Amino acid sequence: MSSQTYAALREECCEANRDLAAAGLIDLTFGNISVLGDKAFAIKPSGVPYEKLTPADMVVLNLKGDVIWGNKRPSSDTPTHRRLLAALASSGIRAIAHTHSRSATAFAQAGVALPDFGTTHADYFRGPVPVTRSLTPEEVSGDYEWETGKVILETIDKQTPADVPAILVRNHGPFVWAPSGKKAVEVAVALEIVADLAIKTMAISPTAAPLPRFLAEKHFLRKHGSTAYYGQPG
Repeated sequence: MSSQTYAALREECCEANRDLAAAGLIDLTFGNISVLGDKAFAIKPSGVPYEKLTPADMVVLNLKGDVIWGNKRPSSDTPTHRRLLAALASSGIRAIAHTHSRSATAFAQAGVALPDFGTTHADYFRGPVPVTRSLTPEEVSGDYEWETGKVILETIDKQTPADVPAILVRNHGPFVWAPSGKKAVEVAVALEIVADLAIKTMAISPTAAPLPRFLAEKHFLRKHGSTAYYGQPG
């Protein structure tokens, strides 16, 4: 294939990965973003420092997992991204971001869903950010990354992906999804902000109550859905 094949997809993916690092969500090389195009997706190569990434480094695969462009090894999390993109694309999801951002990962390691204490949380997430169950020994010893995608989808279940654009994989870290690479970075940043706020809230008041549902719904729906009125039209 020519060097122009999937150029826009690789560019979007590279920019999103670099933005993820610039937002302070990446330590070392812990994390990655994938972006879906027409029946193929681009993803960060495994272990390559973010500051050295170029669009030519991105690896493009089809949804069967075959590399169709690029000469680097794709992220080790590629099967998880592939499973999520295949399942969520019909809902308008084109990008998956995975980080080990510190506050959100602390909740994942504790196996605790991220509580919705305030309107900052409700602006992005419709209710608590859920945490998955633990993977079984059989799932870990088998196709581990593919099974990670399975447990994420199992936890989302029948919820609308746009209502629950993030999840905490127990003992591991957060995954978020969005219609574009840029938006996935934004959601990942928002997740880390509200996780940090939740930790501080619980430190100040261990018995702090969640946001009342009527107020949570108001804040979520004024930014999302057909009745949204936050921001500018279009």
